[in-house]
Amino acid sequence: MYEGSDKDIVFSKSIKAGKRIYYLDVKKNRKDEMFLAITESKKIVSGEGDDPQINFEKHKIFLYREDFEKFTGGLLEAIQYIVDQQGAAAPRIQREESERNEEKGTENENSINIDIDF
Repeated sequence: MYEGSDKDIVFSKSIKAGKRIYYLDVKKNRKDEMFLAITESKKIVSGEGDDPQINFEKHKIFLYREDFEKFTGGLLEAIQYIVDQQGAAAPRIQREESERNEEKGTENENSINIDIDF
């Protein structure tokens, strides 16, 4: 599969979410057709003390124009299911507190963690 390189990016948006950053990159393939590359980058810290090792775990998916409608429909359906089952997302201040607790290794009893691997 042709992934292209960073020079093929025609639009990019990054979304910071706690230890994760999501990158939405619109790229062009060899036929000059655009597609969406979604990358999740998660900071992984191993080791303790003055010399921790910092790595980034990355997961990518490629979404093509002909799949946008089905993907969007499925994504919205999945999000609605979560909202119906567990309520809407916490306000930003509550989320930030939860993220700080997560970084400290403590959990908020109301926190919801979703980890999706592609």
